[in-house]
Amino acid sequence: MSSDPLTSFTDQANRGQAIAEDQAIQDAAIERPMEIVQSLERGLAVIRAFDADHAQMSLSEVARATGLTRAAARRFLHTLVALGYMRTDGRLFSLRPRILELGYAYLSGLSLPEVAYPHLEELVAEVRESSSVSVLDGDEVVYVARVPTRRIMTVVISVGTRFPAYATSMGRVLLAGRSDDWLNGYLASARLRPLTSRTITDPDRLLAELRKVRERGWALVDQELEEGLRSIAAPIHDAEGQVVAAVNVSAQAQRWTAENIEAGLLPPLLSTARTIETDLAAARR
Repeated sequence: MSSDPLTSFTDQANRGQAIAEDQAIQDAAIERPMEIVQSLERGLAVIRAFDADHAQMSLSEVARATGLTRAAARRFLHTLVALGYMRTDGRLFSLRPRILELGYAYLSGLSLPEVAYPHLEELVAEVRESSSVSVLDGDEVVYVARVPTRRIMTVVISVGTRFPAYATSMGRVLLAGRSDDWLNGYLASARLRPLTSRTITDPDRLLAELRKVRERGWALVDQELEEGLRSIAAPIHDAEGQVVAAVNVSAQAQRWTAENIEAGLLPPLLSTARTIETDLAAARR
């Protein structure tokens, strides 16, 4: 039985479009390392396009946000839907809770949150202020563990929250743990925006502050991320002595002066950091 000419023509057109897109991807990859898997890169770009401000998006919006063609975006979206990572009502797409598996796989392998949580709880019970642990991801800190007391910021902080490293106490501890060559590259490319009137935005001044943090082993940030918020942080080292994470205590400026924070919060914070290091090394063994 002969096939419908219109259907055959449509199938050929679709195959032609797919071939053209694949060729475009191959052409774009010429200058990229051979180890890069372009399809995975694009799939992750689709996932990252969704955030708190874009919880639901149409096909066109995803294509525009990722720079993909509509046809390519459609294939990635429907693949993610089929795998259970996304849902759709036929027009809008959104992430499903299963997407958390991708992040929890990292956290589980790290073992840091599980080790840190009981020590954060003890620290918070002692000082009655919120405490968190974060790691460095590019030029941002990412929260991997947190025990809050009450909300003291205008934004809600939870596991997965990101802040620019240069304006946070944990970020400065983590930056100070990097090599001089790494820091020079970071300062040459980092966009140091004034988040408050107190934020350090001069690269030379920030470098001097990071060297001070490296020398004394802790960082105090006074209302540079948000007005009214002071935070003090200490590094968490691995068995080889490398800084792998940071732990902090955040407090309201109206309740804690910088001097009081150093006198009252720093000693228990440093003790907590050392305890986490000890337990983390034991867990890794």
